[in-house]
Amino acid sequence: MTTAAQLSKSPRKPWTPSQIILTILGVAVSAVFVAPIAAALLTSLKSEAEAAEIPPHWVPEVWTTQAWKSLWETGNVTNWFVNSLVVSVCVTSVVLAVSALAGYGFARTEFRGKSVLMGIVMSGLMISPAVLGVPLFTTVQQMGMVDTYWGMILPQCAPAAMVYILYKFFQGIPRELEEAAFIDGAGRWRVFFTIVVPLARPSLAAVGIFTFIASWNNFLWPYMVTNNPDLMTMPNGIATVMNSYGIQWAQLMAGGLMAGLPLIVVFVFFQRQIVAGVAHTGLAGQ
Repeated sequence: MTTAAQLSKSPRKPWTPSQIILTILGVAVSAVFVAPIAAALLTSLKSEAEAAEIPPHWVPEVWTTQAWKSLWETGNVTNWFVNSLVVSVCVTSVVLAVSALAGYGFARTEFRGKSVLMGIVMSGLMISPAVLGVPLFTTVQQMGMVDTYWGMILPQCAPAAMVYILYKFFQGIPRELEEAAFIDGAGRWRVFFTIVVPLARPSLAAVGIFTFIASWNNFLWPYMVTNNPDLMTMPNGIATVMNSYGIQWAQLMAGGLMAGLPLIVVFVFFQRQIVAGVAHTGLAGQ
C-alpha cells in the first residue's frame, strides 16, 4: 500500500510542451492585466511633478504618499464611497428581485403575448445604454428625480441580460420538484421562495455580483443625472481631481485604486460563487 511519505518522495513528472506553453500564456495574460494596476500604484506613490514627467518612468525616484493624503484631505472620499455603496446596493437588490420574478414568470407560466413580451425584453440586449441616455434623462427630469438617489438608481434597474440568465436557469429546474410541492398544498409563491430560490442561489449570486460591479463602475449616468457634489459617486468624484494646472495624475491614480479596492475584495471573497453561477447558468441553458 502506498503511503503519503512514499508519494512525497516520488519524482515529479517533467512538464509536457503543452503545459509549458499554457503556463507561459497564463503568465503573459496575467501580466497584461496586472500591469495597469502596478502602474497606477507606482504613479500614486510619486509627487505630482514626477507623475507628470514626459517620458514617464515606472519606479518613483522619490517615494511619497502625498497624493493619497491630498486626495483624502481635499476630496470628499467618504461621501463618494457612501453614495456609491447606497446606489450599488439598491440597484443590486432591485435587479435581483425583478430579474428573479420575471425570469421565473417567463419560465413557468403561460399567458397570451408571452413570446412578444419576451422579445421586447430581449431587445434590450441589442440597445446600448448610451443611446438611451437622453430619453431616460428627459423621463427622470419630468418625474422630478434629478439630483436624487432614485434618479440614479431606477434607470439602472432594467436588467434584460439578468432576466435572460435566470430565465434559462429556471427552465433547467425539473418541474417534478414544483409539482410535488403543489400536490402537498403549496402555492406558487411558497414554491418560488422555498424551492426555486434556494436552487438558484449560485446564479442569483453571480447576477448580484455582476450587477453590483457594473453599478459601482457606472460613470455616465450618475454624471448626467446629478449636479449636486454631495451626491457624487466614486467615479464622478475622482473625475474632479483637478486644479488650475490640470489633472493631478498621482491623486487620480490613488483615487482609482481606492475605487477599485471594493471590487477586488468582492472578487477575492466571492470568486467561487461567480464561477458556480456561470457554470450553473451554462448547464441550464443547454
